[in-house]
Amino acid sequence: MKSRGSFSRAQIAFLHDMVMAGLSFPLSLGLRLGDGLFISWSWPRLIAADGLFMLVAAVVFLSLRLYRGIWRYASVNDLVALTKAASLTVLAFLPLLFLATRLDVVPRSFPLINWFCLLALLGGPRFLYRIAKDRKLELVRERSGARQVPVLLVGAGDSADLFIRAAKGASAQYRPLGLLAGRQSRIGQGIHGVEVLGTLDDLEEVAAALKAKGSAPEKLIVTDDLSSAQLRSLFDRADALGMTLARLPKLTDLKDGVADKVEVKPVAVEDLLGRAQAVLDRSGLKGLIAGKRVLVTGAGGSIGSELVRQIGDCAPALLVLAEASEFALYSIDMEMSGRCPEVARLARIADVRDKTRIHQLMAEVTPDLVVHAAALKHVPLVEENPLEGLLTNAIGSRIVADACVAHQVPLMVMISTDKAVNPTNVMGSSKRMAECYIQALDAAQDCPTRFVTVRFGNVLGSTGSVVPLFQKQLAQGGPITVTHPEMTRYFMTIREAVELVLQATTLGIEGGQYRGRLFVLDMGEPVKIVHLARQMIRLAGLKPDIDVPIKFTGLRPGEKLFEEIFHGAEAPVPTERDGILLAHVRPGDLTWVAGQLDILETACRGKELDPAIAVMKALVPEYQGAQ
Repeated sequence: MKSRGSFSRAQIAFLHDMVMAGLSFPLSLGLRLGDGLFISWSWPRLIAADGLFMLVAAVVFLSLRLYRGIWRYASVNDLVALTKAASLTVLAFLPLLFLATRLDVVPRSFPLINWFCLLALLGGPRFLYRIAKDRKLELVRERSGARQVPVLLVGAGDSADLFIRAAKGASAQYRPLGLLAGRQSRIGQGIHGVEVLGTLDDLEEVAAALKAKGSAPEKLIVTDDLSSAQLRSLFDRADALGMTLARLPKLTDLKDGVADKVEVKPVAVEDLLGRAQAVLDRSGLKGLIAGKRVLVTGAGGSIGSELVRQIGDCAPALLVLAEASEFALYSIDMEMSGRCPEVARLARIADVRDKTRIHQLMAEVTPDLVVHAAALKHVPLVEENPLEGLLTNAIGSRIVADACVAHQVPLMVMISTDKAVNPTNVMGSSKRMAECYIQALDAAQDCPTRFVTVRFGNVLGSTGSVVPLFQKQLAQGGPITVTHPEMTRYFMTIREAVELVLQATTLGIEGGQYRGRLFVLDMGEPVKIVHLARQMIRLAGLKPDIDVPIKFTGLRPGEKLFEEIFHGAEAPVPTERDGILLAHVRPGDLTWVAGQLDILETACRGKELDPAIAVMKALVPEYQGAQ
């Protein structure tokens, strides 16, 4: 419902347009006929014709709903609407004027002159009003003394256009000094008075020239889509110039396509460390999940919850969330109730170490697909609690796999880790043991369940990873703690990792050549942790080692400097999908592996460490750690 004030303004605008329409008719005749106007037209005849013109104009204006716009934000769209209104009014009036006068006293050029006059009288006051309001806002801003941050914009497209228009508002936080375009040909051109000063390659020269004029930019705002490599380069160059970097502005409080408030989004560490996304086969994912009953273990964890989100988006017939943590299960269940309310969903508290519970759950939901993401993954904690790590990661994975076979589940996917390669810790060894068993099980010709194992490295932002830790330490003022200057890890965003896991799953079930094989996600180039720490400090607008110190604490139990994604005996083989590689099989005898896991389970449940370590060393000879 419109407020009284809004309705009154619409009435005033309508009255204004009627007056302008009434003036345009005699003005047009006067411009054409001059002193001969009153020779050809008597006063009564002129008034009657003008009244008819105003009546036609009223009908046209109201039918085109000209009074929804706000004069303060008059734009090209409003000009188009006014042009349409003037054209229809003149075209509709001419037949009526013909019936009344046979056009014997109407010059042939009158319709065109009338159209120009009407359009000028309708549009002129609107745009003059906007200019006056813009100038008033500038004066208010100058008098208030409110400081605006001087910025350079990267990009000269639609987003830059909207940003500059928004920055003209009284409450705008930023003052655009210039634009950096992607093409040399744009230099010298401008958007709303803001000139293109150079290209990305000219950043240093442009910043120096502006500084010499007393308007040094303090922030670089990216309005175009740039690759991660370009963002990293821009971030380093801006930092060297003492500028912070932000990305594509978020425009809020929109009015007729223009915002009077601008918020910019800081560049995230994911943007700097990410890689070009692989092209995914969305149709394949739909075919894998749509209409199927899907169970996800560890559904409340970092990887598990993202799996749940993406699986839910593919319209499964039933989505079952299995999780040992009550709060984690509650959180993801509540999120999915809002995200995918149409998807049937069950939330079940279940520990993968509880064989009876897992078999009971499988019998209850009869899944078509099981995605096993439940694991203990924090290396130092698992090192301090080795039996718990082995029981969850190795025995728990076996329990889930055996339950899938027993209940004729067509497909199971297991999430593994790069720490399973040449492991120096219990966590990695426990995951390698799970890989051994599931690879051997999948290679068995009489197995009714297909198994797909996917291995990848660290994911940014996951629970217990370095990014949340660094963010917390930054919030506390530092120091940032890094274990070793040479500590290096592979990184991938959680979303990309999960997308590729599901993509690898579709690949793994397409042909028999993948039975017993292990898929490895292409993690790109490894990143030094200390470099990541420095990036995050600079993203916060601070200087490493000056504002925030970096402290090296030494390797923790079970950690190694470099992670690998392939064992020496697992030469990588490319697949037909970008971003997904295949590891050569290291075959294992299913009977022997199962027997060793029987011994391991007995030792873990009996809290006997030495026999458990002996089994681990037998199954994972690369592991040489001492307990």
